[in-house]
Amino acid sequence: MIGQSRYLIENNNVNGGTQRIYKFPNGYGASVIRHKGSYGFKSGLWELAVLDSSGALCYSTPITNDVIGHLTDEEVILKLNEIRGLQTS
Repeated sequence: MIGQSRYLIENNNVNGGTQRIYKFPNGYGASVIRHKGSYGFKSGLWELAVLDSSGALCYSTPITNDVIGHLTDEEVILKLNEIRGLQTS
């Protein structure tokens, strides 16, 4: 499935689907979901949200100011790499 497995800290069953939580050394993380109600679920695609150092949704990064839906596996990997590369302030 999705890369960055050494940063995967949780794998949950949520709303009839999957949630994966990633945590990176820079303090940021990501929630990657595919379940009923997520953007892209009906097409088998993923939704991603950036997380801050406390694990809360973070809307103030250059990556996005919202969640990002309708992502393929490859697009999720690219976004995870972007999050991993963020500089902390």
